[in-house]
Amino acid sequence: NQGVNDSEGDSDMAKRFNIRMAGVGGQGVVTGSHILSTAVIHAGGESTIVPFYGSEKRMAPVESYVRVSDEPIYEIGEITFPHIIIIFHPQVITHGKSYTMPFYFGLKEDGIALINHDGPMSLHRDQQRELDERRAKLYYFPATKLSLEVAGMDLATNMALMGCIGAITGLTSVEALEQSVKDRFLGKGFVVSGGTAALDSVVERKFKKKQELIDKNVAVIQAGWNYAVDHGWAATSVKRSEARATVSA
Repeated sequence: NQGVNDSEGDSDMAKRFNIRMAGVGGQGVVTGSHILSTAVIHAGGESTIVPFYGSEKRMAPVESYVRVSDEPIYEIGEITFPHIIIIFHPQVITHGKSYTMPFYFGLKEDGIALINHDGPMSLHRDQQRELDERRAKLYYFPATKLSLEVAGMDLATNMALMGCIGAITGLTSVEALEQSVKDRFLGKGFVVSGGTAALDSVVERKFKKKQELIDKNVAVIQAGWNYAVDHGWAATSVKRSEARATVSA
């Protein structure tokens, strides 16, 4: 997997990825970005996040921006030219539920678009043409379906997406993602908003024990990771044997 340069200027020194996540309220977009960013740090990289949302209600547009680098990061704010975009809900594309339109706005050449959908979507011919011109790599991944199958709920959709993008990019590992989940739900992380705290409480009430919550989320991350490996999407450095999650008893 080869690093790419950041949006603020080209550099041959640092390998950087700028990631824009877009979804709707209630999907855990901000939590997902926190999980991924923390996992990158656990894996030895540098990362920062910047969430962006309006009213905190279900189905309202939500975006979050993650910067990843092998050097200290000083940029903050919105990511205008991402290398990777992650679409949590198809309505971001079909209904324009995003602060950035079209959904691929600013995507760099040879960029990645990971889209939560059961199969390829029918895009407008102009959109498809523009994506083709940028040589964009589109991955349609049934994250919500996988979450329901593995965890019995759709609230782990974000975990499936983080596992999948981790394998596609090779920016982190399953072990680092697992530790990030533990940090989040054992209170070592941070809560960025009242709405996110409320969502965490809703999720926790669905399980008898917090450990079961952690185990379910890690299982979904593992499933997302394995899906990418099994479909040949994973970075060349990623192997299934290296992606064994050690779930605490």
